[in-house]
This record gives sequence, C-alpha cells and structure tokens, in this order.
Amino acid sequence: MNRQKKIKQLLKAHAKKASAKLAPKNKPKYISKADRLKLAAESSEESATIPETE
Repeated sequence: MNRQKKIKQLLKAHAKKASAKLAPKNKPKYISKADRLKLAAESSEESATIPETE
C-alpha cells in the first residue's frame, strides 16, 4: 500500500508540473528598473515634442 501511494503521488506531481508548463502565462514579463526608467524618459521626451510640432 505504501509503495503504491508513493508511486501514485509521484505520478500526480509529474502530471501537475506538466500541466503547469502547458498553462498560459498570465504574469507579465519582468522589466528591470533601469529599463523602466529608460522607457519613462523616452515617453516623456515624445510627449514633450508632440505639442511643439502641433
């Protein structure tokens, strides 16, 4: 009984890991702090230049 339980437990764990890999990723990709600052600087430059051209 104990051996069967352990085998069943292992198979269940492997199945869980496999299904987790196939599941869609809802978490957004990590962006480093430096990249976030760089993107913010670029967007602020763009927003500053747009009103001047109009």
